Amino acid sequence: MKPTGQIARHTISVIVDNEAGVLARVIGLFSGRGYNIESLTVAEINAERTVSRITVVTSGTAMIIEQIKAQLDRLVPVHSVADLTMNGPHVEREMALIKVIGEGEKRVEALRLADAFRARIVDSTNRSFVFEITGSTSKIEAFVGLMRDLGETEISRTGVAAIARGVAGM
Repeated sequence: MKPTGQIARHTISVIVDNEAGVLARVIGLFSGRGYNIESLTVAEINAERTVSRITVVTSGTAMIIEQIKAQLDRLVPVHSVADLTMNGPHVEREMALIKVIGEGEKRVEALRLADAFRARIVDSTNRSFVFEITGSTSKIEAFVGLMRDLGETEISRTGVAAIARGVAGM
């Protein structure tokens, strides 16, 4: 029986013990059940280096997202699971480095667009730029799309980092 309903993008934040194998267990949960991970970030979040936050962006029906959250919550090193998409307002940001190779007018246009998107130049040669841009995933995708025609040759993206707005925490 196939799940019904609309497929939607969800940002899920998972607080876990910072120990070897935890990330592999989380990823194994997704791959073992055929769930796709669109973005994945992980970093330590406390001074003692004992706890990490894993932020996963995935898509699915409401039923699939509920299954993912329930299965994550059952993993032993997991402290808490929050579906930021469903829990209310939250902030999402991603950072990307984009290398653009070009000369003449294309080079000038790349600089103009970078300024419009508030991208910073972090490296420059006579024939190339490396831009750093931070923002929503859609902003980064729009910038990359415009750079593609101007000589974009390489992209490195961090994945989504997200946190709930307001005073409530995980």
